[in-house]
Amino acid sequence: LDLTCRLVVGRQVRYGAERGVPWGVSESAYNVRDVELTYQYSDFGVPGLGLKRGLFEDVVVAPYATALAAMVNPKAAIANIARLESAGAAGPYGFYEALDFTPSRLPEKAKSAVVRAHMAHHHGMTIVSLGNVVHDGLTRRRFHAHPMVKAAELLLQERTPRSVAVARPRGEEVEAAAHVRDLIPPILRHFESPHDIPPRTHVLSNGRYVVMVTAAGSGFSRWHDVAVTRWREDTTRDCWGTFFLFLRDAGSGAVWSAGFQPSATEVDRYDVVFAEDRAKIEQRDRSLSMTLEIVVSPEDDAELRQLTVTNLENRDREIEVTSYAEVVLAPQAADDAHPAFSNLFVETEFVPGLQTLLATRRPRSASEPQLWLAHLAAIEGETVGACEYESDRASFLGRGRGIRAPLSVMEGRPLANTEGTVLDPVVSLRYRVPVRAGGMARLVFTTLVAPSREEALELAEKYRQAGTFERESALAWTYAQVQLHHLQISQDEAHLFQRLVNRMLYSDRTLRTAPKDLVANRRGASGLWPHGISGDLPIAVVRVEREEERDVARQLLRAHEYWRLKGISADLVILNAKGSSYAQDLQDFFEAMVKASESAVGGEADGRLGNVFVLREDHLRAEDVLLLRSAARLLILASRGTLSEQVIRLTRLRPGPVPRRLRAPPEDVEPIRPPELDLEFFNG
Repeated sequence: LDLTCRLVVGRQVRYGAERGVPWGVSESAYNVRDVELTYQYSDFGVPGLGLKRGLFEDVVVAPYATALAAMVNPKAAIANIARLESAGAAGPYGFYEALDFTPSRLPEKAKSAVVRAHMAHHHGMTIVSLGNVVHDGLTRRRFHAHPMVKAAELLLQERTPRSVAVARPRGEEVEAAAHVRDLIPPILRHFESPHDIPPRTHVLSNGRYVVMVTAAGSGFSRWHDVAVTRWREDTTRDCWGTFFLFLRDAGSGAVWSAGFQPSATEVDRYDVVFAEDRAKIEQRDRSLSMTLEIVVSPEDDAELRQLTVTNLENRDREIEVTSYAEVVLAPQAADDAHPAFSNLFVETEFVPGLQTLLATRRPRSASEPQLWLAHLAAIEGETVGACEYESDRASFLGRGRGIRAPLSVMEGRPLANTEGTVLDPVVSLRYRVPVRAGGMARLVFTTLVAPSREEALELAEKYRQAGTFERESALAWTYAQVQLHHLQISQDEAHLFQRLVNRMLYSDRTLRTAPKDLVANRRGASGLWPHGISGDLPIAVVRVEREEERDVARQLLRAHEYWRLKGISADLVILNAKGSSYAQDLQDFFEAMVKASESAVGGEADGRLGNVFVLREDHLRAEDVLLLRSAARLLILASRGTLSEQVIRLTRLRPGPVPRRLRAPPEDVEPIRPPELDLEFFNG
C-alpha cells in the first residue's frame, strides 16, 4: 500500500507538469453551476490511474488533494501549495474548492477559474492530513489504538489476490496527455463583413430583458413583450437599431459609428465576434481603433455597451461620442400598427445629478402598469465640457434628414437639451472625451427598465460606477454557462440554435419551402386556426417520416427551449409524416417528448413565447399542409440529414456586395426651413 501511494503521488506530479498546471486531482466541484448558481460536483482523475475513460478531457485541480499527498511527499506538496496560492486558490477561509483549467469552461482570455466554494469534509481532510505530517502520524496512531480497528488490523497484512481482472487504460491517455493550451477552446461565431444578406444576428438575454444585435450593429431591445426601442425587420437595409453610437473627431470632422450602422462608413478592418454571453464589434480606420462590447445584466433588466476608443496617432485628439435610440415602451404590434399615435404618450426627463435620461409612457387606464426607461453613461477618465442630451428626434436629425446623416452629428452642433413631452421621443447623450496620443478612452452606456421612477434612479446610480461593466460581464458569462448546463446544450449547439434564430427574425429563403409552393398557396393565416396555431408568431416546421429521424425533431425541440430562454417567440410544429398504422409509436413518442419538455421549462407552455404542436400529416388536408409549409420561416425535412448539416449546407458562403467606400462625410446640406405661418398661439 505504501508503494502504491508513492507511485500515485509521483504520477500526479508528472501529470501536472505535462499539463503545465499545479498538480493534485481528485473528485471536487468544478466551474459549472445549476439554475440556483450552485457549483456542480464530479469525479476527476489522472489518466492511467483512474478506471474512467476520458479523464484527460477535464483539467480540475483540487487543493485538498495536495494536502493528502503531503503525508507521502511533503516537500513536493509545499512547493505545489505555493503554486496554488499564486494561482489564486487561497481565500479568507483557507483554500477554495478547486481551480478549473478546462478551456471550454473559462471566460475569454482567462487561464483558469477559481471555484469559490468550501467543502467542510475537504477542509477536515486537509487539517487531519497536515496534522499527520507535523505530528508524525498522530491521528493514525490514535485510530489504530481503537479496539475495533485493532481487531481488523490483520486484514492489512493479506497478500494481493492473483485471480483478479486486469483493467488497462487506453494507451493514448497515458502516453501523450495533451497540454492544456492544445485543447480546442469553444468555437465563436466570427464575421468579417457587415454586408451579409440577411443580416447575421445574435441574441443576448437574462430571461426577461432581450437584446438582438446584428453584425452591422443594429438590432432591438425588449423587456418581456414590450419593445423598449424601435425596430423593423428590414433584410435589405438593416437600418433600424438600438443605441447607435456616433463618433466624431472634433478636429477633422470625420464621423464613424460603433458598428457599420448607421453611418455606413467603410473602414480598413471590421470584425464581429458573437459569444454566448456577449457580442463584440471591432473596427479600425486609419489611426483610430473602436471596440464595442454588449452584455445583458443577469441581475437587473439592463444592457451595457462598452465603447473603447484607441488613438494610434502621435497627436492628441478629442472624440465626441453620441448615443441614440428611438423610445417605444409598448408592444411591438402596437408600434407597428401606429407609431405616431404610440409616441404621443411618452414623456422624457433629464436628471442632472445622475446625468441620466428618463422616459416613461403615460398609462391610458388605471390598471395599466407604468414602465420607466433610464439611459446613462459611465466614463473612465476625464471629459471636455458638460454632458449634452436630447429627447426630440426632429431636433436631433434636422428637417429633411435621416439617421445616416443627422444634423446634430454631421455639423457638430450641440444637442438642444430638450426634455418633456415631445412628438417623437428618443434618448441621446453626448460626451466629448480627450484621447491622448497612443492612449485610449472608455465609455459604458447603460439602458435599463424598472417599474418605478425611484427604482430606475436607484439602478442608474449603481450603473454609473466605472467598474460595473467588469462585474456584470463576469456575471453574464456565468449566467450563460448556467443556461447551457440547465438545458444540457453544448457551446457548438447553442451557436447552431442562434443561426436558426437568425432565420426566425429575418426572412431567409434558404430554409423556406420551394417558391412553387409559395405561389400555389392561396390561403391566409386563418387556415391555421383550426389546429390551434395563431399565425402571429414565426413558425418552425420539422417533418419526420421514419423512426430513425426523430433525433432531428428532438434537437429542434431543444432549440425551441433555448429560444424561450432567450425570450424569442416562435411556434414549433412537429409534422408526423409516417403512414397510418395500428401502433402509433412515433406519435406517442413525440407527444411524450413535448410533455416532458414543457415540464422542464416550468409547467405549461407560455403562449406568448410560442407553443409546440404535434400534427399528423395524414390527418391534414393537402391545402393545410401547403399552407403550413408556406407559413414556416424554418422548414426542416428530417430526411435530408441532421439539423447542422442542413443549416451549414444552405448558408451563404460569402457576404453580400460591398457598397462604394465613402471616406469623406457627405456634403453639407442647408436644412430645409419650415414656412413662416401667421398662426394664433403658435408654439414654435
